[in-house]
Amino acid sequence: MSLIRRMRDITVATLNEHLERSEDPVRLIDQYLAAQREQLQQSEKLYQQCVSHAASLRQQYLTALETKEKREHQALLALKAGEEHIARIVLQEKLQAEEKSEQYRGLYEQAKQSILDLDEELQQLKADYKEVAEKRSYFLARMESARLQQRLHARSSVSQDASPRMFGRLEERVSDMELHARTLRDVRRMGRESYYGGGNPAVDAELEALRNKLQQEGVSNHEQTISITKR
Repeated sequence: MSLIRRMRDITVATLNEHLERSEDPVRLIDQYLAAQREQLQQSEKLYQQCVSHAASLRQQYLTALETKEKREHQALLALKAGEEHIARIVLQEKLQAEEKSEQYRGLYEQAKQSILDLDEELQQLKADYKEVAEKRSYFLARMESARLQQRLHARSSVSQDASPRMFGRLEERVSDMELHARTLRDVRRMGRESYYGGGNPAVDAELEALRNKLQQEGVSNHEQTISITKR
């Protein structure tokens, strides 16, 4: 596993672990995205360096291959001209160029594979960055929804708590007013009953006195009537 891939796996695992414990996931994601942007920039810079290095290896490989083919042709011409000694010298250079070309070809093939691997990892890093950026939008929406729900529940709770207390106090006040009215009504009723109902001794005495007076007046009138008749 390459260093970039290992670092990516560690970073993603760390992010997931922190997200589970974080009270502010959006801020944590922003920090992660900032680190990812820096890593992407460094990886892209490394990619360009690898591409440039691979191009240099390819050029050296092709140059050595061209030298090899050129020395082989020169050796053939020298041999045709009967210059075997020169042909041997040229063939020695041809072998050196061939060995060099094989060496650079191997390095070039390795460089190409490294570029392919690095490109794959870069694409994965970019995909991870995009995924985390989308998660940021999702968590941001979730946090906003949660905030609005909290405000809604807080208002509902205050309204529900206040309503029973408000009506409870109103009920107590009305009950007190009704009790006061009933009390006044009963007091007045009792006063009328005691005043008109004959339950007062003073009133009874006055009433008895009136009865006696009426009785005396009746006797007196009767005697007067008898006296008049006798005359």
